[in-house]
Amino acid sequence: MHFNAAHRLDNPRFDATWNQRTYGVCNNPNWHGHNYVLEVSVRGQPDAKTGYVIDLGELKALLEATIVSRCDHRNLNLDVDFLRGLIPSTENLVIAFWNEIAPHLTAGKLHRVRLYESERNFAEYYGPDFAA
Repeated sequence: MHFNAAHRLDNPRFDATWNQRTYGVCNNPNWHGHNYVLEVSVRGQPDAKTGYVIDLGELKALLEATIVSRCDHRNLNLDVDFLRGLIPSTENLVIAFWNEIAPHLTAGKLHRVRLYESERNFAEYYGPDFAA
């Protein structure tokens, strides 16, 4: 799935100097944007009738409803209810996205959420029970 969004990395508990030193250009007070790519993996036993763990059309509709429609062409800091108060780093986003997606799966179990912020910058999350 793809979506475009703006954000700013800024920790309000620290002063402007700390935020600029820590986040650099990602701390731009006028925001900056990314063309995000979201990958989601589901695991489980394939259904005997369909051969699917989950129908990809159903998964796509779920991702559209829970993430893409709520984040696309939005400011992640200001416009997305489930991200309020969160520093929208890629690492925090994959955890927040997991929490939005997992309860709505009707088949299989969420295995991985991977989010590309750019071609070379991504984070992935395997859920709260994953032991590193």
